[in-house]
Amino acid sequence: MIQIMSKKNSIYFQLLRQLILSAVISVAVFAGLDYAVSYLISSCFENPQYVEGQNRKYAQKLQKYVDRQGLSMKDGEALSQWVKKQNILYVQIYKDNILVFDSAYPDEEIWEEEIAARDYEQDYHSSVNFSDGTGEVYMIGGYAYQYYNYALAGELLLCFGLFLVLVLYGIRRKMAYILQLRDEIEILEGGSLDYPITIKGKDELAALASGLDNMRKSFAGLIEQEGKMVQENQRIITEMSHDLRTPVTSIILYTEILKKGTYKDLKQQREYIERIDQKARRMKQLTDHLFEYSLITGEKKTVMEEPELYEVLFYDLFSETCSYLNQKGFQVRFQVEWMEAKIRISTEYLLRIMDNITSNLVKYADPALPVVISSVREGHMAGFSFENHVRSPKEEVESRGIGMQSMKNMTHAMGGRCVEEDLGDLYRLTILFPIIEEQKT
Repeated sequence: MIQIMSKKNSIYFQLLRQLILSAVISVAVFAGLDYAVSYLISSCFENPQYVEGQNRKYAQKLQKYVDRQGLSMKDGEALSQWVKKQNILYVQIYKDNILVFDSAYPDEEIWEEEIAARDYEQDYHSSVNFSDGTGEVYMIGGYAYQYYNYALAGELLLCFGLFLVLVLYGIRRKMAYILQLRDEIEILEGGSLDYPITIKGKDELAALASGLDNMRKSFAGLIEQEGKMVQENQRIITEMSHDLRTPVTSIILYTEILKKGTYKDLKQQREYIERIDQKARRMKQLTDHLFEYSLITGEKKTVMEEPELYEVLFYDLFSETCSYLNQKGFQVRFQVEWMEAKIRISTEYLLRIMDNITSNLVKYADPALPVVISSVREGHMAGFSFENHVRSPKEEVESRGIGMQSMKNMTHAMGGRCVEEDLGDLYRLTILFPIIEEQKT
């Protein structure tokens, strides 16, 4: 059975959902991690004690640089170069509360008389001795900036890795299912058709697994059917050998009597010849049945005709059958209703089936009781049935196995069913065919 798969269950949309979910989880983790790390860095590297310590450290480095270079507060270019090499964002130098150097404007010359005095106190400052006096140095450092950069790079790398892990996890589940299907197919290749294929989900892989499992069941059914056919053929051959052995033995016996001339008179001679003739005809009937059975079980293609109405197909056939049975001394009770349904048959097979039925009726039915011919309708199938009483006492039915199996094979080849019912003295045979079209009245 083919599964109808919706687009939302396809592998494409599953992968898209996995990507979106992985991205959402990664972004949420990044936001939470960035907030926590930023808070931690701010607490550790932006508190007053740490900042003051860093300012003092860089003021000492500036003092060493000034002493080594012999700089004055007017050497703006040299001071600007030092600022660029440090982890400092902004530097101002004051002398007597007058701004004499600003790292934001290193190329502008600042004159004392043009600069107004500071009117507020800066929190963090250090005194540095220059060649032209002592200046107050105010610094704004990016001491935590590098940690923010390191943290951001680490967070991005970690969350990208998380995104890949989540995506690969979803892909890995599908890959695990594919590998499972591969292993199960290898088991089927080994001949273990009873091993079921695992069906998970509703996507393309599930549809593929369902198709493989249906194919497995079909192969198993075909192998089982083939095995039954082999067993049936063996049974038919065995029964046929037994059925042929009896008349052959009788023919040999009567032939030996005739050859030796041990019969009493001409009347007994004619009697033995008559028995030889009956046994020979019996052998011919058995071989005809076997030949018919071999044709049906072979690879001959069944030629089906165009659908016809029930009455058109069976009217003449039933009329001839009733006339034949009447000539043989049988009473026929005809209970057929002409259905407004079209069925498809093979005339060749149907004629063989009717010949087998009438032949069996003549040989085994009780002529004292009527043969009932009825129309049958079961669901989407229509056909007919023959019902008769078995002749008493029951005779050994030597050819029934081959003839009945031939009728079943021919009916099956036409897409129908042949049902045999042995109800003690009552015997019923039903032949059904699929209804192709039904006429509306």
